Amino acid sequence: QVQLVESGGDSVQTGGSLRLSCRGSGFTYSSSYCMGWFRQAPGKEREAVAAISRSRKTKYADSVKGRFTISRNNAENTLTLQMNNLKPEDTAMYYCAADLCPWDDVRIQSAEYTYWGQGTQVTVSS
Repeated sequence: QVQLVESGGDSVQTGGSLRLSCRGSGFTYSSSYCMGWFRQAPGKEREAVAAISRSRKTKYADSVKGRFTISRNNAENTLTLQMNNLKPEDTAMYYCAADLCPWDDVRIQSAEYTYWGQGTQVTVSS
């Protein structure tokens, strides 16, 4: 059974940086999965932050383009989100997600993912 565990969340000031990690286990072949980062702030719906295909194509939410970078390491079953120039509106619980996908699929809809982590909290203060 696939399990995802996020880490790296913290409280930082505006302009700071954080690096979130998501370690997966239970994969038959981690390279068979497309993956993504989502976030949910209190009172708001879960939204896509960034996603990466098996071929390493990426997509980003407009609000994070140029500030966040998603990457994957299949050998270590790890998904990473480097977040720079953080803003108070980035405050949320961040979740990683994974699912079996075709080679070039980049999925940004939460309904397209089967496997989810428990989340890691990011808080950005002004």
